[in-house]
Amino acid sequence: MALPAGFAVDPPPLAGPALFAQDWRDVAFLHWRVHPAVVAPFMPAGTRPDTFDGDSFVALVPFEMRSASVFGAPGVPYFGDFLETNVRLYSVDDEGRHGVVFASAETSRLLIALIARAAVGVRYTWARQRATVSGAQRSWSTYRRWPQRGLRSDIAIEVGQPIGQPDDLSVFLTARWGLHTRLAGRTWWMPNHHEPWTLHDATLTRLNDGLVAGAGLKVHGPPDVALMYSPGVHTVFGAPVRVSP
Repeated sequence: MALPAGFAVDPPPLAGPALFAQDWRDVAFLHWRVHPAVVAPFMPAGTRPDTFDGDSFVALVPFEMRSASVFGAPGVPYFGDFLETNVRLYSVDDEGRHGVVFASAETSRLLIALIARAAVGVRYTWARQRATVSGAQRSWSTYRRWPQRGLRSDIAIEVGQPIGQPDDLSVFLTARWGLHTRLAGRTWWMPNHHEPWTLHDATLTRLNDGLVAGAGLKVHGPPDVALMYSPGVHTVFGAPVRVSP
């Protein structure tokens, strides 16, 4: 199956000023195939589940945020560096913008969670998190503090060889140049720009997760899409644009 017609493999330039900049480091992508009807209730008005070969996807993505900043200022000390684990879905709107929708997003900074909920409409949560690196081994653990206190996730992988030429599905899942979100009764598209991901294959060595189910999503068994890892990218977010209707 090929990429959808008009799918932007490379990031379009941002049309306006940069609002936020941040580094995403040590990123793992765990994916489950699901029927589009499973994720359709999570799509903001004006968007629908994005599909590849008839499937949509649920992703569990742990990573480290570094040097987060606003309006071109230097990275914010302490608050600009934190761990995050998100449960994300794949969306497309009538303008053909292929993005993501966050079903949940753990952060180890309570203030970040509160600001992101109010300013961007993303379902950020506050969690105690830990990440470890040892050679090719990576692990991330999360304990939810608020809301739904007690939800946990424990992920460990072994990083493998670089992927020289990602296949179409890998591109479909990672070449996402914005997010769809619902805020103040309207749906918004927030574009982002970063270099294409440098991807590695990876092996899952441990997974005990309650975040996907805690977000209201049902998946079965281990991830059924090839696991991917990236050392990371620098990304910039532009101003949000209203999605019709």
